[in-house]
Amino acid sequence: MTAAESADWWATSIVRMAPGEVELRGIPVQELIGSVDFVSAVWLMVRGELPDARRAALLEAALVASVDHGPQAPSIAIARMTATCGVGLNNAMASGVNALGDSHGGAGQQCVEMLTEIVAADGDLAAAVERVVARHRYVPGFGHRFHPVDPRRGPLLALVDRAVADGVVDGRHLRAARAVEAHLDANRRRPVPMNIDGATAVIYAELGFAPELARGLFVLGRSVGILAHAWEEMSQGLRNKGPIPRSILPTYRGKPEATSDQ
Repeated sequence: MTAAESADWWATSIVRMAPGEVELRGIPVQELIGSVDFVSAVWLMVRGELPDARRAALLEAALVASVDHGPQAPSIAIARMTATCGVGLNNAMASGVNALGDSHGGAGQQCVEMLTEIVAADGDLAAAVERVVARHRYVPGFGHRFHPVDPRRGPLLALVDRAVADGVVDGRHLRAARAVEAHLDANRRRPVPMNIDGATAVIYAELGFAPELARGLFVLGRSVGILAHAWEEMSQGLRNKGPIPRSILPTYRGKPEATSDQ
């Protein structure tokens, strides 16, 4: 293999690195340090350009809203348990992040996909919503097993409303999400409001992020909570902490204990 072939093996448009030089998307890193906030750096790295302040603020709001939801979340519980097993903080964080899949952590991506399909459909919005929602057993981004109304929903949607009014985003995905909410609430005694995944999906979609990046950005935000919980657990000094207290034994559902005839 030639030197050129070796250099092309990891060809990238993200970073240029040479002795004494680091450029991120064509911008010397020393020009970014102290002048660009972390959220804008995230945008730069995944999108190839710096965002304007209003778009960066929307992305920041979505990331802040996603940082934590308590140790009943599997990713947080796993990180805390792993932190007591004699591994490093990075191992505990990786264990928690690896639990973020389709069922726990994937609803944002799935909601962006759903909203994108609705927005792209021709014809009446309500008809498109009914058709797309009918294919989902669980409609991603709506309803919550703990919260009658997710407390993170209102502030996020208010920010999007303001951004639409100011022409920062066009609001098509926001309108689609509210149409889904209205469809789910029709003829129900108990509403099914948008949750954190739905509200952040609106933001990611309005900002033009691909559905897969919606999941990646959620993981990035939730990593902050995973870090905090893993560190707290390590600081408490417990060893080999399991999912339930030692005084509680799991229910046994196997064969009954055999008894010998006397």
